[in-house]
Amino acid sequence: MALRPKDIPETAEAAAIGMAHLSHEASVLAAAMPRLVLEARRIAASVQHGVHGRRRSGSGENFWQYRRFTDGEPAARVDWRRSARDDHLYVREREWEAAHTVWIWPDLSASMDYASPKLEPKRHRALVVALALAELLVKGGERVGVPDILRPTASRRIMERMAEQLLLAQSLPGSLPPLFHPSPLSEVVLLGDFWSPTPEVVARIEALAGTGAHGHVVQIVDPAEETFPFSGRIAFREPEGGASITVGRAETWRADYETRVAAHREAIRAAANRLGWSFRVHRTDRPASELLLALHMRMGAGDAATSSVSTETRA
Repeated sequence: MALRPKDIPETAEAAAIGMAHLSHEASVLAAAMPRLVLEARRIAASVQHGVHGRRRSGSGENFWQYRRFTDGEPAARVDWRRSARDDHLYVREREWEAAHTVWIWPDLSASMDYASPKLEPKRHRALVVALALAELLVKGGERVGVPDILRPTASRRIMERMAEQLLLAQSLPGSLPPLFHPSPLSEVVLLGDFWSPTPEVVARIEALAGTGAHGHVVQIVDPAEETFPFSGRIAFREPEGGASITVGRAETWRADYETRVAAHREAIRAAANRLGWSFRVHRTDRPASELLLALHMRMGAGDAATSSVSTETRA
C-alpha cells in the first residue's frame, strides 16, 4: 500500500538500503523483461485484429494509397503512370504527417511492485500495456516516445528499443511523470498507480496539459488497493520512503480508506475532464488486452472520447 508520511528525515543507512533495493529491482525487471516483451507482442497481435490503423491521408512525404480521381479535382493530381494500367484515373495520396507523437510513460517506482497473491505486479502490467500500445501505434503510422528516455521514433523495433531504454533508465524511478513539453499535436499516455498526494498528481497533469496536448491517465491498481481486505494486526510499509505503521485492527480502517480513495480518484478525474483528458482505472485482475483495446480506441478521439469519461465504469 502506498502510505506516504511527510517530513521523515532520510539517514545514510536508509539511503544505502534504498539503493540496494533499487539494484535488486533492476535485476528483477531485467530478468522479467523478455517475458514481458513476448506478452506485449501477443496481446498487441490479438487486439490488432479488431482495430483499424490511425493512418490518414494528408500532406506528408510517404506514399499511402491510390484512390479514384473524382470530378472537380485539379488534373495535376492525377498519377498518369498508375492510371495508364486500366481505364480509370487515379490520385496518389500521401500519408498524413503533422509531427504527431504519442508519449507513453509507464510508472517504474517501487509502489508499482505491489501484487496480491497469484497476480502480476502493477509494474509488469504497466510495461506490457506500454509496449503493446507502442507496437500498435507504430504499425498505425504514429511515432512513439518515452519522456526523458526515448526520443520519438517510428522504428519497427519499437518494443525492443523501449525495453532497452527503460531498463537503462529504471534505476531512477519516479512516482509521477517527468515534466516535459509535448507539442499541441501530441498525445500523452500515463500508466501508473498515482498514489502520490492528490495535489501533486493534479498539478503534474495540469502542467503536461498546459501545452494543449491531449492525454490519457490510467490508474493501474491491485484489487487489494480497491477493497482493502486486511484485518487484524497488520504492518504497512511505504515502499518508496521506507516508513511503516502497524495497525491493531486493520478492518476498522476500511471505510475511511475507501472514502479517501474515492475522493482522491474523483479529484484526478475532475482535473482530467476539465483539461480535456481521459481518466480510467484498471485492475490487475482484468486482462491487459482489455485496457489496451480501450486505450487504442480512445486514442485520437479527442473531446469526443472524454465526453463519456465521467460515466465510465471502473475497469
